Amino acid sequence: MANAYVQDLKHKEDELAIQYLPAVKAMAFRLKERLPSSVDFSDLSAIGTEELIKLARRYDENLNDSFWGYAKKRVYGAMLDYLRSLDILSRASRKLVKQIDYAVEEYRLTHDEEPSDEELAEMLEEDIDKVHEARVASSIYTVMPLHDQLQVGDEGAALAQIEKDELVEVIKKVLSTYKEREQMIIQLYYFEELTLKEISDILNITESRISQIHKSVIQKIKAGIGA
Repeated sequence: MANAYVQDLKHKEDELAIQYLPAVKAMAFRLKERLPSSVDFSDLSAIGTEELIKLARRYDENLNDSFWGYAKKRVYGAMLDYLRSLDILSRASRKLVKQIDYAVEEYRLTHDEEPSDEELAEMLEEDIDKVHEARVASSIYTVMPLHDQLQVGDEGAALAQIEKDELVEVIKKVLSTYKEREQMIIQLYYFEELTLKEISDILNITESRISQIHKSVIQKIKAGIGA
């Protein structure tokens, strides 16, 4: 009788997970839209589904009114953990990622577009495969929380020296130096999780300009924490 009860309970928990599978797939699809082509949607979806099932099996409705409210951040967090675990992030030199970001911004000033991998390799006198790998890593970092992005480059260690509340205050101060429209870009990108194309359509600003503002904010925050 006890075994039958446990089996029935697991069945109900799995049914709860199945109910929210479409939401997980939608989350994976939205994240994939902001990532380079080398990251596979099915991998993100599988990671999210696995986490969803684990959460469903330990969910206590007496402690949490809404299962999806309880699970959403954890499922998304599992997908980000998967991205952090990719070999490409560990292989890519953070110093090279930083150099590429600077080189791209310099190139945009005169060309109003991003340079190709070949052009970057020539500009930086680097191997083209390493440049390509570092650009992919940079693209992955852009979907990460600010804390992750601020660690790209040699100055990342400065984060260990400051408290979370202090970092929040620095971010607020930096954002206050931007125009309202530019602040809206950061809001839409980080908190509404829109793609560059969607923000471009809403605000009638080029994707290149949005990316430029995003990188500028990151650099100013790093400067603000004394990096």
